[in-house]
Amino acid sequence: MLKTDVLGRVKTPAARREQLLDEFERSGLSGKKFAELAGINYKTLATWAQKRRRRHGSYAAAKVPTTTDKVRWLEAVVEQAQGSVVKADGPLLVLHLPGGVRMEIGDVKQVEVAAALLRKMQNPC
Repeated sequence: MLKTDVLGRVKTPAARREQLLDEFERSGLSGKKFAELAGINYKTLATWAQKRRRRHGSYAAAKVPTTTDKVRWLEAVVEQAQGSVVKADGPLLVLHLPGGVRMEIGDVKQVEVAAALLRKMQNPC
């Protein structure tokens, strides 16, 4: 069960907030777009970022990502296929995930399953 405050808002642990802020800084996305993709309120993200800058004592200095810790974001839109099954010689989509994991999607019906799996992977246990 998620912890909530007296107003019913979900409380995010400090370690998770820092992880999200690190990902935001490396993403190159706008705050609004990142918040939308991460499933958090934009105002919440902005408040976390502002508090972090105050803690570090600098608004001007931003963390510059190194080549080893860059995060690449990709937005994909999947439209409903006209036929029941799309046939292809190879996979329709190949995802290369952290840790050397490779996910191949060969059928339009598998896209929803893959999306659900990726959402679950976003919030590890």
